[in-house]
Amino acid sequence: MVPADLPRLVEVSTAADTLFASAGLELPLDDPRPMLAHADRVLVAGDPVAGLAALTELDGAAHLEQLAVHPDHGRRGIGAALLEAACADARERGYRAITLTTFRDVAFNAPWYARRGFAELPEPAWGPRLRAQWEAEIDAGIAVAPRIVMRRGLAGG
Repeated sequence: MVPADLPRLVEVSTAADTLFASAGLELPLDDPRPMLAHADRVLVAGDPVAGLAALTELDGAAHLEQLAVHPDHGRRGIGAALLEAACADARERGYRAITLTTFRDVAFNAPWYARRGFAELPEPAWGPRLRAQWEAEIDAGIAVAPRIVMRRGLAGG
């Protein structure tokens, strides 16, 4: 990500959120700028930007804060490529795992991540910062359907 990408990143994130309506979920409006500002890394795909992966660190693991692809560019492998790039980046920076929070029953959320090596992380295994992230998401009103925490080990990290 470079600073000039910000307007397009906001557009991509906002457009990607509209996909949840097709899954029957109504999410509150979200301004992604604060999340993008505090992310450790924001990986982008396309020129102009078609997708993004925002990473931070929680409890010693990389955390995928957001993975978003503009619907006009969906179903072309951009999300999968960004996810693998995010995992590779985290591994290269020495992380042994990557976590995320997602909707349990939305086809392009938990089932999609499970096919890519993520498994549900039970609540007793959550660290304090991951638990705080979970609570912040509840407070933000995005827990409009069952959510889970998922984790993927990163070999060599």
